[in-house]
Amino acid sequence: MAQLLLNLSMAGQACLILGDPALAARKIKALSKTEACIEFFCEKHTDIVSQSECLKVLELYPDLDTKKYALIVVASEDLGLVKRAVADAKAHQIPINVYKKPELSTANFPYLIDRDPITIAVSSQGASAQMTRLIQTKINALIPVQFGRLANFFKAKQMLVNKKLTAQSDRRRFWESMADGAIAETIYQGKEDEAEKIFEKRLNEEGNAACGEVYLIGAGPGDPDLLTFKALRLLQSADVILYDRLVNPSILDYCKPTAERLYVGKAMSNHAVPQSEINQRLIDLAKEGKRVARLKGGDPFIFGRGGEEIEGLAEEGIPFQVIPGITAANGCSSYAGIPLTHRDYAQSVRFITGHLKEGELDLDWPSFVSQDQTLVFYMGLSNLDKICAKLIAHGRDKETPVALVEKGTMPAQRLLIATLETMPLKLKASSFEGPALTIVGDVVKLHEKLDWFHN
Repeated sequence: MAQLLLNLSMAGQACLILGDPALAARKIKALSKTEACIEFFCEKHTDIVSQSECLKVLELYPDLDTKKYALIVVASEDLGLVKRAVADAKAHQIPINVYKKPELSTANFPYLIDRDPITIAVSSQGASAQMTRLIQTKINALIPVQFGRLANFFKAKQMLVNKKLTAQSDRRRFWESMADGAIAETIYQGKEDEAEKIFEKRLNEEGNAACGEVYLIGAGPGDPDLLTFKALRLLQSADVILYDRLVNPSILDYCKPTAERLYVGKAMSNHAVPQSEINQRLIDLAKEGKRVARLKGGDPFIFGRGGEEIEGLAEEGIPFQVIPGITAANGCSSYAGIPLTHRDYAQSVRFITGHLKEGELDLDWPSFVSQDQTLVFYMGLSNLDKICAKLIAHGRDKETPVALVEKGTMPAQRLLIATLETMPLKLKASSFEGPALTIVGDVVKLHEKLDWFHN
């Protein structure tokens, strides 16, 4: 490691920027945030607009003998200006950063992840700006935007905690539980008054037992890349994961290694764990002080029975969060190149369960007749012949296109396209087993033109 990254206090420090205003813009913006006193000189006349109250435009190249600069930045490809500035910086022992010349620079600007007062710097020592930008983007995605507010909250509480918990080990354990638990999530949501109450209760609890919480997380339709940032963050903080049959096993790799994983999947007429038992497990685990992730395929509030699971939590006063997921209808249709609505084909969409209720498909069939309406049936593979027959019987055109999407958003995704009249026989001749989603409507005609996933 040839360079050492340091945090320097720049407030009130004089910094000199030389060269082209366009090239200097990013450096001016970065230094402005530090409240440095920026002086800018360009050999050609410039009408540069001040980006900071601390920015001063110079008429002449400054005399470095009469003023001490904390930093010089050369934002120019003019070799004469570069040579002069480098020589001056060396003579006066001033750190210098030269545009696209890491070999001439004694100071480099890292890419910053700004969560004031938390700042994370990423640097390749001038070797690859593309790599540092990539890393910056990945870190940015994982750290909540409100992370700085959490840091300020902790700073304000340090003296109180130090007074209450005299042992360093107790303080460390306490702060660790705070940084990754209910208080952190409450502050991220902007509920600082509620965070204050949780903090006081937590600090005064006998034995400082951690507060339990449940995260109802939508895992999306299959592709792990479709997880939301928040879903990923909470999944990585959970102590216990309760997951369904439709959750891609690869998503479980994102859990922390010490997390307990409990399979509670349900298939037709084959429930690994009854729903009532799942509901009670969530309550019991949270009461043990654990952070519990209830991981469900698709979205927990769209045919996911998520409402049933959190009703019990609400009655018990257990904190919970609901993290939406990309529902199967959106994910599968997008990956199949079938827009659910389209100005020329469909002005509305209906999400419908294809499960039998007491042996019958008890649905409002007459309301499904409109040709400018897209219908999406969940869990309807085994009843697809009945669905097609009912729609035709109630007036939907038998030539209406139908798409069956199996294992949507996954590499093994397959499509079967037919009409309401021909789909039952075509399905019987196929090897489709599911999980599958059925899309009914003229928008299916767009698949051949818009299919991007398999092209």
